[in-house]
Amino acid sequence: MAGRMDGKIAIVTGGAGGIGAATVEVFCAEGGRVAIVDLEDGAVKKTASDIAGRVNGAELLPIAADISREDEAARVVAETVAAFGGLTTLVNNAGIREFTAIAESTPESWHRIFGVNLLGVAYCSKMALPELRKAKGASIVNVSSVNAVVGRAGMGQYDVTKAGVSSLTRTLAFEEVDHGVRVNAVCPGGTLTPYHIARLGAEGFSEETLRNERKTNSPIGRWADPVEIAYPILFLASDEASFVTGTDMFVDGGMSM
Repeated sequence: MAGRMDGKIAIVTGGAGGIGAATVEVFCAEGGRVAIVDLEDGAVKKTASDIAGRVNGAELLPIAADISREDEAARVVAETVAAFGGLTTLVNNAGIREFTAIAESTPESWHRIFGVNLLGVAYCSKMALPELRKAKGASIVNVSSVNAVVGRAGMGQYDVTKAGVSSLTRTLAFEEVDHGVRVNAVCPGGTLTPYHIARLGAEGFSEETLRNERKTNSPIGRWADPVEIAYPILFLASDEASFVTGTDMFVDGGMSM
């Protein structure tokens, strides 16, 4: 079905790369108008330009903002509404990582990762809700992680925040059901984004090595491409998911089994 985002106005945080950029492009291709939100002005403008070059007629609004601050989240919503005339969809995708065992964690790293990964979701949702409540078919899609429920060593701070995102999703779904706003989460498994390729490439791992790695620790036997996460986000944001709220959708190649 084409046009699944016709008439919809979306904010996508963390939209300058990876899953976020793939989601922005899919939304535009399906007729949506999208505000791309990320920390660096140059990155959001480049992503907007790149997508506009691939998607004919794409309507995009690049916004540089720090969504770990409530006032910045409020500004993002205000600028989107001023540009597009409303808001129907919020995708809380922005996230950072801390590659540290709990025993070596610091107060600073806890505050940093909670500020973006959990408080950023709460702030953006809070500021968007007055507009979403006015809209028909409004929804919030939060990007959690398979590691919200599957343990591992070395990234406990990240995983704790994603468990919080999944919990917040369920609570907010209950709170907003009477206002007609659906709230769901997508829980990706390993997704090969430019971030991972650059970070691990700096440690001497080739892209080919990374792709082969997932043959042993994912039932499907490979990484996801970012667009494979973007399409489930599209489904939850679209009217096709009109009877879906309060759920975690695992898009993880079977890792949660």
